[in-house]
Amino acid sequence: HVNGLIKLLLPMVATIHVLNCRFIGLLVYSTRWSSSTVPRITTHYTVYPRDKDPRWEGMEMERFADEADVVIVGGGPAGLSAAIRLKQLANQHEKELRVCVVEKASQIGAHTLSGACLEPTALNELIPDWKERGAPLNTPVTEDKFAILTEKYRIPVPILPGLPMNNHGNYLVRLGHFVRWLGEQAEELGVELYPGYAAAEVLFHEDGSVKGIATNDVGIGKDGSPKDVFERGMELHAKVTLFGEGCHGHLAKQLYKQFNLRENCEPQTYAIGLKEVGLDYTNPYLSPFREFQRWKHHPSIMSTLEGGNRIAYGARALNEGGFQSIPKLTFPGGMLIGCSPGFMNVPKIKGTHTAMKSGMLAAETAFSKITDENLQSETAGLYIPEYKEALEKSWIWKELYAVRNIRPSFHNYFGLYGGMLYTGIFYWFLRGKEPWTLKHNGLDSAQLKPAKDCAPIEYPKPDGKISFDLLSSVALSGTNHEHDQPPHLTLKDDSVPVAQNLAVYDGPEQRFCPAGVYEYVPLETGDGMRLQINAQNCVHCKTCDIKDPSQNINWVVPEGSGGPAYNGM
Repeated sequence: HVNGLIKLLLPMVATIHVLNCRFIGLLVYSTRWSSSTVPRITTHYTVYPRDKDPRWEGMEMERFADEADVVIVGGGPAGLSAAIRLKQLANQHEKELRVCVVEKASQIGAHTLSGACLEPTALNELIPDWKERGAPLNTPVTEDKFAILTEKYRIPVPILPGLPMNNHGNYLVRLGHFVRWLGEQAEELGVELYPGYAAAEVLFHEDGSVKGIATNDVGIGKDGSPKDVFERGMELHAKVTLFGEGCHGHLAKQLYKQFNLRENCEPQTYAIGLKEVGLDYTNPYLSPFREFQRWKHHPSIMSTLEGGNRIAYGARALNEGGFQSIPKLTFPGGMLIGCSPGFMNVPKIKGTHTAMKSGMLAAETAFSKITDENLQSETAGLYIPEYKEALEKSWIWKELYAVRNIRPSFHNYFGLYGGMLYTGIFYWFLRGKEPWTLKHNGLDSAQLKPAKDCAPIEYPKPDGKISFDLLSSVALSGTNHEHDQPPHLTLKDDSVPVAQNLAVYDGPEQRFCPAGVYEYVPLETGDGMRLQINAQNCVHCKTCDIKDPSQNINWVVPEGSGGPAYNGM
C-alpha cells in the first residue's frame, strides 16, 4: 500500500480509457467591466453584485423555500454519520425528524478523496454490525513500514506500540466507496440525500442566528449575465444546520467571520494530499505535483509501482493544525463538524474516524435540543453549546490533545529530525502530558519567500510510466464543469495576480495548483502577462484559496454536480 493519492493498479486488472481533458480559459473584455490596463478576470456575483448590474434588471429572484428539522451541508463521513445518528435517535424515541443532506458532488462519494487507512472506532459505535451490512472494509492492515528517504536510500524507522503511526486493527479502504455505503445506510433510515446541490449561501434570521442555506443559482453565463435557462437556487431552512464541508469549506469561512469563531485559536495549517506535502513550504518555485512525481522515482518506492497502470488521479487539501487550530464550534443556529473545523490527527494521518465521531456528537446534542418540549430558545436558530462540552468529554479531545505538539515541533532549527526526536521523547514517554503547548508558524499563505531569495527547482521530465505530466493526470480525475458559467475561482482584485504574485513570487499559483487551473500567458497586444483561469479543470482541492500569498483568491461553489468524479478515491 502506497499512501499517495494517485491510484495504480497491477497488470492483472483492466486498464481504463482516458478521455481528452478540455481546458477552458476565461478572459472577458468589456468596456463596461474593464480598464485599459487590467484585463477582466472575475465575473462572479459574489464579487460584483447583481443588484448593481443592469443586465439583471427585471429578473425573477425569489427562491422556493423548504423546511427541515436539521440540514447538513456535505455528504462526507461527518455529515452522513450525523444524519445516521439523528435518524437512529428519532426511531429509537419514536420521533418524527426530517433530516436533509446537500452534497455538491453529482453522486455521494464522488468528491471524496483520501489515502485512507481507516480506524474503525467511530464506525463500531455508529453501526456495530457494519460487517454484516456489507461495509467495504475488506483489507485489514497486516504490516507497517516507516522510513526516512534520502536521495537514493531508505532508513527504516521502528514503529513502537502506542505510537500514532501504528495501524494495527485498521483497514485500507477506498474512502469514496465507504462514503457511498454510508449514504445507503442513511437513506435506509429515512435521511433525504440531495447530491448535485451545492450549498452556496448561509441564510440568517433577523436576530442574526443561522436560518439555513441556499443552493446555487444555475444558468449564469461566464460573463456574469443571466442565460435564458437561469433558475434561482432553493432555500432549505432548519432549526439547526450542521456544516461538514470538509477542509477549508467556503461557507465555514463566512461563518468564521460572521461569528468570530477563530478569535481564540491559532490559524489553521494545511497539507495537500498528493504525498502529504505541507503547504507551509517557503520556496515559491516548489510544485507539490512535481514533487510527488519525483518522489515516485525513489528506488524504495519505484519498485512497488513498476508494471502498474495509472487509472485515476486526484488531490485535496487537508487540515494539519490539530488541537491548537480548532475554532469555536457552535453558534446560534449551527455547528461545525468533521474536517471543516479540523479534527485530523496529524501524526496518524487520519481524520475520518474523528470526523465521524464529531458528527455523531453533534447529532446527539442537536436531537436533545430539538425534541425538548420545554425548550425556550433565545434565538430563532438553536444554539447548542452542549456540542463543545460533549467533544471535550470524548475520545476525540483526548486523542488530539495528546498529539498537539507533534506537528508544530517540526518548526525548529533541526527541522524533520528535531520533530522526530521530540515525538520519540515526549510522546513516547509522556503521551502528550507535557505542561506546554507549542505554536504553529502562522498562516501558510504568509510563508512564501520572494522569488529573488529562492533558487528555481529543476524537476525531471516525467517518463510516462512511473511519473506523468499534469494534463494527462487531470484527465483521469473525471473533472467536468459547465463551461459557460462564471469562474468559481474568484479574485477580490483582478490586478493583484500580475502586480503582486507574478512580480514578487513569480506566479506561484501556476505551480501550487495540482490541476493546471492557473497559468500566466502573454497579453494579446503589447508587452506583459495576464493570469488565465482554467476553471474547468478545478478538482476542488482548495489549495489556491489557502496558499495564495496575497489571499486574493476566494474559492466559491460552481454549479451543482461540477468538479471531479472520483470512483472510490
